[in-house]
Amino acid sequence: MGIEVKSFAVIRGDNPDKVNVALHDLEHYGHMRFASKPKRIEPNFADNLLVSVAGVPLRAKCNSAALVELDNNAGAAISKLRKIHPPAHVVIVSPRHDVYAELMDKSELYPEFERTWEPHHHPDVI
Repeated sequence: MGIEVKSFAVIRGDNPDKVNVALHDLEHYGHMRFASKPKRIEPNFADNLLVSVAGVPLRAKCNSAALVELDNNAGAAISKLRKIHPPAHVVIVSPRHDVYAELMDKSELYPEFERTWEPHHHPDVI
């Protein structure tokens, strides 16, 4: 029986609401288990993580970003992510990525991402 290796999800969005919705979607529709509370990271750092992990040039900068440690290994997380369509860009970071060790060392130092989003109810819609 192999050891389950954790991964990280980096969520990049246009605004904090979209990042919050994406976090909600990862948990509820993607059935991903968070190993810790999501952390707020600087949008620039998230953009740099994307370039580092994906190995492609940045097409658009984000304005809000979060980092969350997952209880799922990277392969399972990517598989689950393909089945949902969160409103923010989600990048899965595994131990094979150079930035993984840095995230493991520093993830607890980042401030908690404020999760104040609630689904919008439209009472006038019939």
